[in-house]
Amino acid sequence: MKRTVILFLIAAFLISGCAREIEAPVILEPPGRLKGVSLSPRSDSADDFTGFFKEAVHAGEMVMWAGDWMHLDKAAKVVTELAPQYGYIPLIEATFHSNGKLIRPLTEENKKIYRDTAVAFAKKYKPAYLGLGIEVNSVYLKSAADFEQFVPFYNGIYDAVKTVSPGTRVFTVFHLENMKGLTLWELEETRAHWELIDKFKSDLIAFTTYPGLFYKDPSNIPADHYTEIKSHTAKPVAFTEIGWHSEASPKGWESSEQEQAEFVETFFNLTSGMNVKIDIWSFLYDPETFEPFNSMGLQRDDGTARPAWDIWIKP
Repeated sequence: MKRTVILFLIAAFLISGCAREIEAPVILEPPGRLKGVSLSPRSDSADDFTGFFKEAVHAGEMVMWAGDWMHLDKAAKVVTELAPQYGYIPLIEATFHSNGKLIRPLTEENKKIYRDTAVAFAKKYKPAYLGLGIEVNSVYLKSAADFEQFVPFYNGIYDAVKTVSPGTRVFTVFHLENMKGLTLWELEETRAHWELIDKFKSDLIAFTTYPGLFYKDPSNIPADHYTEIKSHTAKPVAFTEIGWHSEASPKGWESSEQEQAEFVETFFNLTSGMNVKIDIWSFLYDPETFEPFNSMGLQRDDGTARPAWDIWIKP
C-alpha cells in the first residue's frame, strides 16, 4: 500500500560524517523466522536517526530501507554500512513507481541506470536480501503496458545480480490484499491476480499487508487470509510491510491501540503454519503522513511502547 517513507533524513547523517565509505562485512544470519522494522525514526534529527537504530534492534534482527531505486547508491548504502555497527541485517527494497504510477519512464536510459545501480550495489555489499520493485501489482492495476515492460527487465536484473552476488536473495514485492482482489475501504474493487507470481524469477515471495484497510476489525480477517498464499507458491514467504493503525479514525474504520495489538497477535496466529522467513512491521514510530498510516507505529512519539510492541517482540 502506498505509504510515505522518510528518505532524505539520511542526508543530514551523511553530512555529519557518521556513515563511512566501507564495504560492509557479512553479518551471520540467525536461523528461523526473522523480524524487524522499516527505517522510521521519530524525526530527521541526527540524534533521532541514530536513536532509531539503537531501539530498532529490540524489535528484531532486521532493518528495512525502502525507497526510490535511484537512491540505492545513496540512502540504501547508509543503512547497509551501519548494519555491523548496530548489529542488524539490512533488507533493501527499491521502487520504480508511486502508487502504480512510474516515477520516471522506463526508457532504455533509465533502465540502464536502474540495472547498473542494482548490480553495482549487489557486487559491493553482497546484501542478504534485495527487493527490486515494491507492490508491483499496483503497476499492473494502473497500466498493464508498464507492468509487462517491467517483468522481463526485472528478470534480467535478477540474473545479473545473482551473477555478482549468488548468495543474495532477490525478489519483487506484491500487495497481498490487492492480489486477493479485496475491496479497499469498501469502495475500490479489483480482481484476484495470483498468476503474476509466476512471471517473476524470485528466491522468495514477498508481500505487503495492511488488512485494516479492508477489514474493520482483526476478528473479521478470514482464517485463510494468509495461508491462501500456499496454494500459489511453495517458496518461502516474506512480509516486508505489515501495519494496522491505532487511532479512532478515519470515520467508519476506527481503531485503537488495543485493536492494533489484537491484529499483531492475529497475524502471528494466522501465519504460524506457513514457511515465513521475514516479518517487517512498517513503522517503529508514527510517520508524518496521512491517516491511517500516521498511527501505525509500534511506539508512541514520546518513545513509550504501545501494547502491540510487547506482542511483536515476543519470541
